[in-house]
Amino acid sequence: MLRFFALGFLALPIIEIALFIKVGQAIGLWPTLALVIGAGVAGMLLLRLQGLQIVGQMRSNMSSGRLPARDIADAMMIGMAALLLVLPGFLSDIVALALLLPPVRGLIYDALARRITVVSASSYSGYGAGVPPQDRRVDGPDVIDLDDDQYRPK
Repeated sequence: MLRFFALGFLALPIIEIALFIKVGQAIGLWPTLALVIGAGVAGMLLLRLQGLQIVGQMRSNMSSGRLPARDIADAMMIGMAALLLVLPGFLSDIVALALLLPPVRGLIYDALARRITVVSASSYSGYGAGVPPQDRRVDGPDVIDLDDDQYRPK
């Protein structure tokens, strides 16, 4: 996995430069620069609209008592799209704009959800399981409360 990451990290700038050269040869310098800047501006506008929509969905899910797992995943993918939009290049802009589309995010979420198991805190059977919260208190007749000047670490 680390090898693929390293290979991708090295290949991305080479692919972006090659795309800049090919697009620049086909349409010229100024239209190429306009495309890069235009893609960034359009992406930022889409990012703002999608981000506000996600925040509203998260608020409604939290107020209704549902876990906002899908909304959190959407917010993370929108954040990844924002990072990709900052990078100059056509390939990163295409991937970023694709991540801003809700159907693409849905496909990615479904693929990730099949591989992840969510365990709620109430089903955890580790330390303190089955003990009511009021029985875990520290105060009582056997507790000695020290002031800051009375405590000395070993």
